[in-house]
Amino acid sequence: MADLCDLQIHINGQQTFFLNEKIISKFSGKLRKIIKQEKRRTQIKNSGIHIDDFPGGPFGFEQVSRFCYNDGIILVTVSNVCLLHCCAVFLVMTEKVSACNLLQQTEAFLEDMFSWSRIDILSCLRSCESFFSYADSNGLIEKLLNTLLAKIAQHSDMFVCSSSSSSSPDTIATPFRLSSSTKSMTPEVLGITKSSSKKFWWFDDLTILPPMIIERFVKILGGYGTDDTSLILTRFILNYLKASVQSKHDLMIKNCSNSEYSKLADIAVYGVLTIGKSTFSCRGLFWILRLVSTFGISRDCGTGLERLIASVLDQATLDDLLVSANDGSGVYDVNLVVRLIRLFVNTYSTQEYIQKMKKVGWLIDKYLREIAPDQNLKISRFLGVAESLADCARDCFDGVYRAVDIYLESHPCLSLEERSRLCRCLNYKKLSLEACKDLAKNPRVPPRVSVEALAAQSRSANYGTSTTHDSPALAPSPKNHDHIDHSYYYSSNYRNYDQITMRNDPVKSHNQRVMYNGTNESMINHKNNSDTTECDQDPKNNAAEENDEMRLNLQRMQRRVLELEKVCRKMKGRMSRMGKNASSPMISHSKSKVLPRLC
Repeated sequence: MADLCDLQIHINGQQTFFLNEKIISKFSGKLRKIIKQEKRRTQIKNSGIHIDDFPGGPFGFEQVSRFCYNDGIILVTVSNVCLLHCCAVFLVMTEKVSACNLLQQTEAFLEDMFSWSRIDILSCLRSCESFFSYADSNGLIEKLLNTLLAKIAQHSDMFVCSSSSSSSPDTIATPFRLSSSTKSMTPEVLGITKSSSKKFWWFDDLTILPPMIIERFVKILGGYGTDDTSLILTRFILNYLKASVQSKHDLMIKNCSNSEYSKLADIAVYGVLTIGKSTFSCRGLFWILRLVSTFGISRDCGTGLERLIASVLDQATLDDLLVSANDGSGVYDVNLVVRLIRLFVNTYSTQEYIQKMKKVGWLIDKYLREIAPDQNLKISRFLGVAESLADCARDCFDGVYRAVDIYLESHPCLSLEERSRLCRCLNYKKLSLEACKDLAKNPRVPPRVSVEALAAQSRSANYGTSTTHDSPALAPSPKNHDHIDHSYYYSSNYRNYDQITMRNDPVKSHNQRVMYNGTNESMINHKNNSDTTECDQDPKNNAAEENDEMRLNLQRMQRRVLELEKVCRKMKGRMSRMGKNASSPMISHSKSKVLPRLC
């Protein structure tokens, strides 16, 4: 046994082969040279021969060993010809070493490459994945790809493309709703109609190839990197990336590094940016963004693609904006939407594009209601979306209020300060009367916000009707809701209500305190009845009645807030005094009992 296996060969540090030295060196010039360089045979037996970076690893060396032990005979097929050829080159298995050599047999088999079918060519290319660098350096990859291109050119109009047909609405199919799951995308999004799908049969055939071979395929076509100006090539790469994501077993993605797919994603994005929005719809661009984000793209490509999407943001739908977040910060990628809105505003900020702004405003209101229930959504991110558009983009803020209400309902643990901060995105003047009434009755909305909303609504009504009343008008609201002087509202309107009650009832004019219930309520009703009689004579009596009712409700609410604040101050004072008394028991004891004088 020792004479039969007198040589140990370690391949790539993975597996050791026990072989006969004469048999294995008979067909390999490299092994024969290594053995002759060893001075001591015993040293070879103890340590063996170490060969690193062998093509195909242990499997490739096993095929070579079978060839040697079978006296130079092996079945060469399309699946193993490239591997055997690279091994023969690596081990120098040429005619100089043996007349029946492996290199000559593989070269003879490769000469008939042009007679192979496209399935055989694809199978041969796929077998080169584990030793791609050796196959590429030996020129096998280029020969196989050129043969494949010749096959494609024979059976399809590969280099003919009409970009105008894909831009029509009929060729764009409705994609999936990515907010819930990722499903297969129809070919129409890539601009491939049913009539032209037969011409692009090779799109699906080439999806079995690894990404490094696809990259070489693109280089041969002259569309590598920023040189990608071909619509067909761009669609092919997108279709390849889509097939890689939808692979059931994901074998290719596991075996290949993400950077190899990232290069292809960058090439596809460069092609999309070159072709522009005339070929891909807004929905198609969002789908491309989701697809390439799976593999990762460069910063320049990402910025360019987002700028292109922002230019057609007014054509987007709610499903388009619901892009899943990959960083775990929430359900949806809110930061992406904020960036798109900012780019859109920078592009269409002039008055002539006001209709596009309003379309985007209506879309963002729906988006806010969709993301509001997310428990991981922070207030700052919600406000970032809500405040990214100017007030002119919305004719009515009822949609924003509904989104705020949903957020408050989904986040019940917010403090009073946080709820007040959340409501700052509302423009009270653009709230409808129904929404304003609902806001005033909403227990989740802070009382001061309700007062501000009613005050703004009252001023808007007064400005709209252009009528004057006996009661003085409310003070104007500052533009920034965060810095409103609430004391001005409460003090001024509190005095105004005293003047109204004293004017209508002189007997009680000496009373400086206004009560919520009791006789003063009858005075309010008496004034309301008198105002109603006067308004019946006014042609705009309905608007006046609503103004009076709203004004009285506002005054009652302001009065109630003042009473609550007064009670809170009293309670704080009592608690502070109790705390002082509890902290100094000796002082309190000394006040209750006089100590005797020591003299």
